[in-house]
Amino acid sequence: MTRLIRVFGSNQAGRHGAGYAKYCREHHGAIYGQGVGLQGDSYGIPTKDYNIQPLPLSKIKPYVKEFLHFAEIHPELEFEVSAIGCGLRGLTPADMAPMFSECWGPRTKYRNVKLNAKFLNFLSEGTNTDENLESLNMKID
Repeated sequence: MTRLIRVFGSNQAGRHGAGYAKYCREHHGAIYGQGVGLQGDSYGIPTKDYNIQPLPLSKIKPYVKEFLHFAEIHPELEFEVSAIGCGLRGLTPADMAPMFSECWGPRTKYRNVKLNAKFLNFLSEGTNTDENLESLNMKID
């Protein structure tokens, strides 16, 4: 049976005190004090800094890239990505979903990454052509 890993929005300090991060700490092994990476049956991607202040998209993107690399080298795991950043952090799917654009539709990589409905809905809208997604990605580089 494939091990399911829940991917949640975190902060660099690993203070998983609210929202889905708290749920992952209480039910899926997220470690208080660890802000990034695999923790039990969960994986943290920071959207806030060590002082629990919002990180800019340009600082979140490397954490997403790190996660995608981790998912690629661990095909034995299945990752369920929450609407990272769209809760307490206050971002929208239009902000975050483009960072996961390689994880939907026909693909050879990241077949073990399942996106939440909000990200999927954004990515699958007809207006989100490859050109538009590239434009969105350029805004967060």
